[in-house]
Amino acid sequence: MLEKYLFVFFVSMVPIIELRGAIPIGLGLGLDALPTYLVAVLGNMLPVPFIYLFARKFLIWGYNKPLIGGICKFFVVKGEKAGRALEAKAGRGLVIALLIFVGVPLPGTGAWTGTLAGSILDMKFKDVLIACMGGVLMAGIIIGLASAGLLGVFSVFFAV
Repeated sequence: MLEKYLFVFFVSMVPIIELRGAIPIGLGLGLDALPTYLVAVLGNMLPVPFIYLFARKFLIWGYNKPLIGGICKFFVVKGEKAGRALEAKAGRGLVIALLIFVGVPLPGTGAWTGTLAGSILDMKFKDVLIACMGGVLMAGIIIGLASAGLLGVFSVFFAV
């Protein structure tokens, strides 16, 4: 059983997949919903300080390197584009906007991208941490409900 929770923990640390993939995997493995949620949140949040402190520096360093330049350029451009779009829409409510950006479970809007965007926008670490934690908690609840089939109830109201 511990191996399954460790698997969920490590899957939730993977960029793009994050807890949005880890929670359905955990539930699919037969794990209880609340411990799966908590383990996935912890795993998803663990890389945030490292991303904030080091990712931007690494990506800028590797931007023009032959082997890793393409992927570094992709992430710098994606992070900067997301950050600038967020900043333009949010104005003074940047922390709330980042929280919503991370919390809406769509591809490319997780804690990794949110932290990178916050770093590129030179947001304070505390603000990025609060926004990402709130967003990860929100995304986890949405994914957990969807994985349990509870969001299917709403489809009755929107069926044509």
